[in-house]
Amino acid sequence: MSVVSKSHIAFDNTEIAFAYKSDDDLKAANFLFSSMGFEWLVKIGTRITPWAVRSGLPIKGMIRKTIFRQFVGGESLDATKVVANMLAGYNVQSILDYGVEGGEDGEDGFDHSMQEFLKVIDYASGVPSVPFISIKVTGIARFALLEKLDDLMHAGTDTLVNRYQKALSLLGQNEQAEWGRVVERMQMLCERAAEKQVAVLVDAEETWIQDPVDALTCIMMDKYNRHTCFVYNTVQLYRHDRLPFLRSMVEAAKLRNFILGAKLVRGAYMEKERHRAEDKNYPSPIQPDKESTDRDYDEAIQLCLDHLESVAVIVATHNEHSNRLAAELVMKKGLPHNHPHVHFSQLYGMSDNITFNLAHAGFSVSKYVPFGPIEDVVPYLMRRAQENSSVGGQTGRELLLLRKEMKRRSIK
Repeated sequence: MSVVSKSHIAFDNTEIAFAYKSDDDLKAANFLFSSMGFEWLVKIGTRITPWAVRSGLPIKGMIRKTIFRQFVGGESLDATKVVANMLAGYNVQSILDYGVEGGEDGEDGFDHSMQEFLKVIDYASGVPSVPFISIKVTGIARFALLEKLDDLMHAGTDTLVNRYQKALSLLGQNEQAEWGRVVERMQMLCERAAEKQVAVLVDAEETWIQDPVDALTCIMMDKYNRHTCFVYNTVQLYRHDRLPFLRSMVEAAKLRNFILGAKLVRGAYMEKERHRAEDKNYPSPIQPDKESTDRDYDEAIQLCLDHLESVAVIVATHNEHSNRLAAELVMKKGLPHNHPHVHFSQLYGMSDNITFNLAHAGFSVSKYVPFGPIEDVVPYLMRRAQENSSVGGQTGRELLLLRKEMKRRSIK
């Protein structure tokens, strides 16, 4: 078992972080992040781009060469092979995400999404560096039905699964049949994943549809995570109720004797959540400040690492402190860096300083790699642009590191 000093997991080693990038790649990334530093430009771009793509304007080539190239693995499953193989060369694994967003596509649309997810599972099973795939329940279930179930689940203080079962009994006959098809799709995905030895990461959704997603995912974990973790739920720690929820799930896993799969993220819908809470006059589910989110996130790491016999955790964050905390806890506990129940992950195209330095130190780490036709991944790309639009935030950090490496290589 190897033990490394803290210097081996420093996140400022740009030579390791950007070893996979050519000089031209560095210049392109520098240009892109510099552009995203202009908030006014991002606001205009995120409004015009989706409309332009829908209208058939000839802008796909420009998107493909810039923001798509930075954040997306390719337009098809086969196209991701190049990225997955490149990352594998640096001991970095991949989480593949078919870029489908939730909608009201009808049963045919949901069945199509399920078939696409199954294709990704089958592909991943033949690529050792792709141990995970990501899915969204809104890709296989009608949003309004999830919303109704969630609303029905709010009654009472019973356990999550008991509230879920009671809510199901309150649905009409047609809605029960519709939800039955959702469960069948989810079960088919988990069944195939377990058969092919690939793990399924279930994405988090908005708070007003999250309860049935949690319940369904918990039921799948109870069924398929008996000896190996094939199903993971996503826990958004920017919600003030998620640390108690995580504690309850750890207890449920121990009681029911299954492995809890927990992907820890900070969160993805903050502004939407706050606006909805204000509009509908209910308490915001979001933490009062960033410090509270950071505190709960780090406590969640500690909780999971203290119960690795019952928990498999993915530390999915771009926060350097949280990644360092998790890595140092692994070392302090005398665990192997590549412990099967401890994994790290960051988005493709961001925080290479964290990903590649963790991999270099021997930790199990991956990039979250979305793929799909440009028109399908535009919503994802617009979110990446928006979250990188603050020079004082992620963009500033990315630029600092890129320019440090460009200076080291004497790139003008």
